[in-house]
Amino acid sequence: MKRFVEGLDRSQSPLFPERLEDYINEDNPVRVIDVFVEELDLGTLGFESVEPASTG
Repeated sequence: MKRFVEGLDRSQSPLFPERLEDYINEDNPVRVIDVFVEELDLGTLGFESVEPASTG
C-alpha cells in the first residue's frame, strides 16, 4: 500500500511558444501595427506615467 494517491501526470505542455514572434512571419501585416505602436510618443499624447519607474 502506497502512502499517497497517485493520479494522472498533470504536467502540461505550453499553449503558446515562449514568444509569439515564433508564430508571426516577418512579412505578416501585423508587423506594420507593431512598428506604428512602437513609434508613438505617449508622453506627448497626454498619457501619464509613460516613463518606467527606476525599479523597472
